[in-house]
Amino acid sequence: MTATGALAKFQERLAHRAAEWARRRNGADRLPLSLGRRRLYILPTRAGIGFGGLVFTMLAAGLNYTNSLALLLTFLLAGFALVAMHECHRNLLGLSLLEAAAQPMFAGTTGTLCLTLENASRLPRYRIEAALDGPPSLALDLPASSRGKIELAIPALARGLRRIERLRISSSHPFGLFRVWTWIHAPIEVLVYPRAAGSLPLPADRGVRSGTWPRGTAGADEWLGLRPFRDGDSPRQVAWKAYAREAPLLVKEYSSSGSPLRLLSLEDARQADLESRLAQLARWIVDAEADGSLYGLELPGAQLPAHRGPDHRHRCLSALALFGT
Repeated sequence: MTATGALAKFQERLAHRAAEWARRRNGADRLPLSLGRRRLYILPTRAGIGFGGLVFTMLAAGLNYTNSLALLLTFLLAGFALVAMHECHRNLLGLSLLEAAAQPMFAGTTGTLCLTLENASRLPRYRIEAALDGPPSLALDLPASSRGKIELAIPALARGLRRIERLRISSSHPFGLFRVWTWIHAPIEVLVYPRAAGSLPLPADRGVRSGTWPRGTAGADEWLGLRPFRDGDSPRQVAWKAYAREAPLLVKEYSSSGSPLRLLSLEDARQADLESRLAQLARWIVDAEADGSLYGLELPGAQLPAHRGPDHRHRCLSALALFGT
């Protein structure tokens, strides 16, 4: 093993032990969470170490040559560093993390974890950063008595329920001489759908089958529910009563009795392995929702009746994501 490889391995082991120590010290967290003094850590940055070395050199030179002006400048710079350290620590002290949530995503894509931060103090906070294990995100400035959001990229490698073990919130304001940070160990879960892939066409229309068609009068449009308003929707379909109760602008959604009915099952996805079959089913669900078909899902031990709409699409894809886990 080369010296570089040994050093990288040592740094990785040291970081792992530090993370375990922080987890044991802070324990499990629950949101919303306010950052207190006990959980904040602060160390000088590389620039801060260089600044400290410069101040020490000036101190040694001033003492050696008994130069009062050099000593005065040295003490002024040392006081400047102490004030910068205090301000850096204050920049995170009392900050609140209200929420950490992510929308479901497909495997093989990159999703977004949205953090909602609150600054309840009367002083602004600058350059608040957040990260998982990689480099920090873009810095966020929080004015006094305000809230803000930071979005973190999450790579989704495999389907299932991904648990985010910890978050890092940090700041190096002001001047970048010190960095203050904290680790947050909150129960954050992100649902990852199977990758929507496959070349097989949608199964043919199965027609009306008992127990799969939404109940209603034959020949009439079937009530499906409400969905968000989209450009091009008719004003006559808007749920004005719900809008009058300060709800978002929603549209009443119906399905025609002549809509295709498709029953999607694991057996119809003729693929070599389970993950490929689930990917094909996810592709069919996305396509069936796009063309307005009524579709149901049949899995071993689970059956979802035929329906359509964003909620039904989410239920079907969630069943695929958690199948066998």
